[in-house]
Amino acid sequence: MPAATQKSPPIQVMVVDDSAVIRGLLTRVLKEDPSIDVVASLGNGELAVKGLARHDVDVVLLDIDMPVMDGLTALPKLLEVDPEIKVIMVSSLTLRNADISLRALELGAADYIPKPSSSMELSGGVDFRDELIRKVRSLARARRAKTSPGRVEGAPRPAGPAAGRPIKLRQPGKVRPHVLAIGSSTGGPPALHTFLGGIKDGGKLPILISQHMPTKFTTILAELIGKYTGLPSAEAKDGEVISPGHIYVAPGDYHMVVDVEGPLRVLRLNQEPPENFCRPAVDPMLRSVAKAYGSRVLTVILTGMGVDGLKGGEEIIRAGGTVIAQDEESSVVWGMPGAVAEAGLCSAVLPLRDLAPYVLSYATGNVR
Repeated sequence: MPAATQKSPPIQVMVVDDSAVIRGLLTRVLKEDPSIDVVASLGNGELAVKGLARHDVDVVLLDIDMPVMDGLTALPKLLEVDPEIKVIMVSSLTLRNADISLRALELGAADYIPKPSSSMELSGGVDFRDELIRKVRSLARARRAKTSPGRVEGAPRPAGPAAGRPIKLRQPGKVRPHVLAIGSSTGGPPALHTFLGGIKDGGKLPILISQHMPTKFTTILAELIGKYTGLPSAEAKDGEVISPGHIYVAPGDYHMVVDVEGPLRVLRLNQEPPENFCRPAVDPMLRSVAKAYGSRVLTVILTGMGVDGLKGGEEIIRAGGTVIAQDEESSVVWGMPGAVAEAGLCSAVLPLRDLAPYVLSYATGNVR
């Protein structure tokens, strides 16, 4: 008789917001999923820090603006209590809150989600409910994978979700790339900081980035990338000609694709249906880049939940281009990079710190 399947314990969530209405709404949404249990609902960051010492928590939903102790102040204190806790910043869609949320990601928050503007929007917002539950479940799985019993801290992790299954690597393309295309999601902004900060001195290629983010957040992200790379960086504009050494970030709520117009490669923005629940999405960008550049494409898939980038990565390989991915140990969530790695699309699967040297070597023709 087969052994009984052991049921995973419920995901433990703490909700922190100074609005009792928002706390109640978030709690109700989360409890719609039987795998999630809200173990604490608290009104400020100070209570959250004290509560974390009393509760076993997988994920914290953390508001930004709160009395007594705000979210940005509470974040490092929460991580001090539990370095593996997954914190999702919950903020209104303003430029100020987008800036604070991105700073929170640099300080160790795992993700962010825009706060619905009204209880009516939250009550009827299927997209919001689905996104919130997906993020909570994905981050809880990532936390439990890194804190599972018997795991030795710093020990090598399995190559992917199918534990022990080896990753088959491909030979990189034989020609130097003419474009670098990057896809990222959960944990992406700080990963982009580390990765792009390492290639700023070799910034001759145009760089296209599709990061799963809402409007306003991508505006701030593009500005921050420009500051830490010293390269021209901005949200892409429809009809813009792609230039060497420039960084183009897909704007929130728009897919970014590449068209060929004579000798020029031109960016186009569209609001075609979301792919992999996302707009911008990585797959449409990669499909268009494969058509526009053929074999002269280098693609990097960074940390993120889901499988966005897998189908587009297949197109890159069919065109003769090269795909590399961030490894599981350094990823916040090894969904997107794990998908392309386990599909056998990658020429390298590397820790975040090693991606920039690899890209620089490949771009100068030194990788074989």
